[in-house]
Amino acid sequence: MPRLPRGRLERLKEVVDRLHPSGLLYATYEHRLIAELDPDRRPQHVAVLADGNRRWARTNAPGQPLVAGYQAGADKLKEFVEWCDELAIPVVTLWVLSTDNFQRSDTTEIGPLLKVIEQMVTDLAAARRWRIHPVGALDLLPPETAEVMKNADASTSSINGMLVNIAVSYGGRHELRDAVRSLLAEHARNGTSIEELAQTLDIEHIAQHLYTRGQPDPDLIIRTSGEQRLSGFLMWQSAHSEFYFCEALWPDFRKVDFIRALRSYADRERRFGG
Repeated sequence: MPRLPRGRLERLKEVVDRLHPSGLLYATYEHRLIAELDPDRRPQHVAVLADGNRRWARTNAPGQPLVAGYQAGADKLKEFVEWCDELAIPVVTLWVLSTDNFQRSDTTEIGPLLKVIEQMVTDLAAARRWRIHPVGALDLLPPETAEVMKNADASTSSINGMLVNIAVSYGGRHELRDAVRSLLAEHARNGTSIEELAQTLDIEHIAQHLYTRGQPDPDLIIRTSGEQRLSGFLMWQSAHSEFYFCEALWPDFRKVDFIRALRSYADRERRFGG
């Protein structure tokens, strides 16, 4: 299928953005974008900051608890996992709960949000198609929530499918703190002195103690709701990542928006030097 000229594609984009996703023209445009994606230039690891659930709830579910937004966001995350699997992306990371959430003055939303996350993770694991791997400070979670995460990890560990990281109770600074603690504890067990460690410590030694150890770093990080910052997400791993910021609130994020992010990524010339 020949690639559409950029100008014509942009004009079609303006038309499609006014259509309902179930329409024929929308589906045709979506399939066209997918067909034009170069399989050799697709990211191997996509991470997403699913931002905007609270704002979506205030606009689309006025008078209802904010958990309506969290549920809509969780439903979209499950769709997103399907999209990534369809496009043969090996690793996806979903940031569903930050350690900063525990610092908010109003923590009454945490309980309902945790229940939504628990059900989402349970549903993803029950599909028996993907490996579910929680990444975060699970010790900060209520025991029952931490148990759901650990069970999902254990029950899917042998599945030969896409790896889905669930960044729950996750903070970049917490991850680096935990990595350094783990590194120091390991060397203490081996009898390494602080002086010896200081002389031999290398970048890879720290990387081996991250929550995502053994995984490729994210090639593409997507953030929705118009925010253009990482907020500590994958601080270490994102050194060479490409970023894509989208205005849509997360529950409104469409498959065509995701395909546009992949197209943008494929069109970039990645540089790994200084």
